[in-house]
Amino acid sequence: MEHQGEYMRKAGMDTDMGMDDHMQMMERRRTATLWCHFANMLLGCWLISSPFIFGYTNLSVSDLDLARLAAERDLPEVSFRALLMVWNDVIAGALIVLFAVLSLKRISWSQWANSAMGLWLMFAPLVFWTPSPASYGNALLIGGLVITFSVLVPMMPGMSMAGMMQKASVPPGWDYNPSTWLQRLPIAILAVLGIVLARYLAAYQLGHTDSAWDPFFDAPNGTETIITSEMSRAWPVSDAGIGVMAYMVELLMAVMGDARRWRTMPWMVAAFGVVVVPLGAVSIFFIIAQPIFIGTWCTLCLLQALAMLIMMPYALDELVAMGQFLKNANRRGKPFWRTFFTGDAMEGSRQDDTPEFEGALSGMALKGLRGVNLPWTLVAITLLGLWLMCTRLIFDTTGSMANSDHLMGSLLITVSVLAMAEVARPLRMLNIPIGLWLLVAPWLLSGGAITADVASMIVGLLVIGLSLPRGPIRHRYAGWNQLLR
Repeated sequence: MEHQGEYMRKAGMDTDMGMDDHMQMMERRRTATLWCHFANMLLGCWLISSPFIFGYTNLSVSDLDLARLAAERDLPEVSFRALLMVWNDVIAGALIVLFAVLSLKRISWSQWANSAMGLWLMFAPLVFWTPSPASYGNALLIGGLVITFSVLVPMMPGMSMAGMMQKASVPPGWDYNPSTWLQRLPIAILAVLGIVLARYLAAYQLGHTDSAWDPFFDAPNGTETIITSEMSRAWPVSDAGIGVMAYMVELLMAVMGDARRWRTMPWMVAAFGVVVVPLGAVSIFFIIAQPIFIGTWCTLCLLQALAMLIMMPYALDELVAMGQFLKNANRRGKPFWRTFFTGDAMEGSRQDDTPEFEGALSGMALKGLRGVNLPWTLVAITLLGLWLMCTRLIFDTTGSMANSDHLMGSLLITVSVLAMAEVARPLRMLNIPIGLWLLVAPWLLSGGAITADVASMIVGLLVIGLSLPRGPIRHRYAGWNQLLR
C-alpha cells in the first residue's frame, strides 16, 4: 500500500484526499448516467414490440428479391426465417431489460452482458438471413444504442482507480496525445462511410433489394457479380453484412473512452487496432482478388476498401502509446493482464487542458491529422502502385504478368499508405522486395508486351530508389523515435 501511495504521489495524485474525491466523483458520475440503464429498458421494450409493429411475418414477397436469394443459397422458408427473427427480438429485448435492471443494482457484469446483447443484435439478422429489411435496420440501430448506453456513456466497470485519478493524458516523451477526440474523428467518419456502403451491399445479398448500383462497371454489373460470386457465397452469412458489423464496432470503439484511454483502457485500444488493421488487410485482399479470380471490379467495394486503408495509419500511433504504457507497467512489476484490462497511471505523463474543438477549422483539422504526413516519395510510390493496377488497361497485358502487376500495385499502395504514419515509417522498406520482383518479373512471367516489360523494370527501379529516403518525422514518440530510421 505504501508503494502504491508513493507511486501515486510521483504520478501527481493527492493521496490524502484523492481516494475520497475519487469515490465521490464515481458516485456523481454513476448518478448522472443512471438514465442510460433506463434508456436500455426502453430499447428492450421497443425491441419486444418491433416484430408486431413492423410486421416481420407479414411480408410482401413480390416486393423483395427473395426468389433470387433462394436460387443462390439453400435457405429455410421465408416464413420460418421471419419467425426466428420474431423470437430473437422478443427474447433479446427481455434480456436487455433484465440486464439493465441489474445494472441499476451495480452488478457490473450486467453492463458487459448488455454489450454482448448489442453485438448479437447486429449479427442475428445475418445468421437468420432475415427476409425483413425493417428487422435488420432495427436490430442494427438498437444493437448500437444498447452498447452505447451500457459501456460507452456510463463509466466502464473495472477500471483502475489510480489510472482514473491521474488526469494526465499525454504519454511521457510525446508532444501530443494520440487518443484525443480529434485524433479519432477521421476514423469515425470513415467508419460511418463504410457502414453506409456495406449496408447497401448487404441489402442486395439478403434479397431486400432487386439490384445493386455500379456507376463504372456495368457490363456486366460489377457490384452484383462480385457480391454474388462463389467467393462471396463461400461465407455462411452475408459477407457485406459482416462488413456492416465490423464498421459498426469500429465506430463504437472510435468513440469509446476519453483522451486517456491509451493507458486507462489498453485492452480496447488493442482490440481497436486488431479490428482496423486485419479488416483493412481483408478488404485489400478482396480488391486484389476481384480482377484475378472474378474478372471484374466493384466500385462500392473499392470505396469501402479505400476508406479502410485510410483508417489504418491513423490507428497506429495510439497502439504505440498503449504498448509503451504496458512495457512501462511491466518494468514496474505490475501484473500484465490486470493492467491490460483495467489500465493504470503512468509516471511522467503530462496534462493537456487545451480545448479540442475551439479555434479555426483548419487548426482542428491539423490536430486531427497529427502523426500522419505525406512524404513525396511515398505519394509517388502510391501513384506507381495505382498505375501498375491499371497495366492490363494501359498495355493490354494478360495472364500471369497482368495478375502480378495488379498484385504488386495493390501491395505498394498498402505498404506506402501504412508507412505514411510516422510511427510506421520503417515499413516503407517492404517496398524494396516488391521493386526487386518488378525487375525480374518480365523475365519469368508471360502475358506482357515489350513496352509493359520495360515499364515494369523502370517502376521497379523507381520503387527501390524512392523507398530509401525516410521522409519527415515531425513529432516525438519517446523511445520509438530511435526505431524510425
